[in-house]
Amino acid sequence: MSRLKVEISVPVSHVEAVVDALHEAGAGQVGEYARCSSVWAVTGTWQPLDGSRPYDGEVGAVRQAEERRVESVCDEEQAEAVLSAVRAAHPYEEAVINFLPLYEP
Repeated sequence: MSRLKVEISVPVSHVEAVVDALHEAGAGQVGEYARCSSVWAVTGTWQPLDGSRPYDGEVGAVRQAEERRVESVCDEEQAEAVLSAVRAAHPYEEAVINFLPLYEP
């Protein structure tokens, strides 16, 4: 069974909703522990382009804001469900959600 690290950038206001969605979809199981995750303070930078509907900022203007990086793990078979659940809870039009393969000897 392949494991993946899940990384999500999210505005501070939506951390709990995204963490709940992540874990309700089955992510965060480590041995006999559930809801395992880490939350880091980060600064996000973006520039909405024509045609976008930004959650924060204005089209054409470079924006920086405090965000949180939520990290957890899931099985490869859970990735689609985790992705769908996180997107449903995330306020951004184009949420940054990364799945990285883990090396587990």
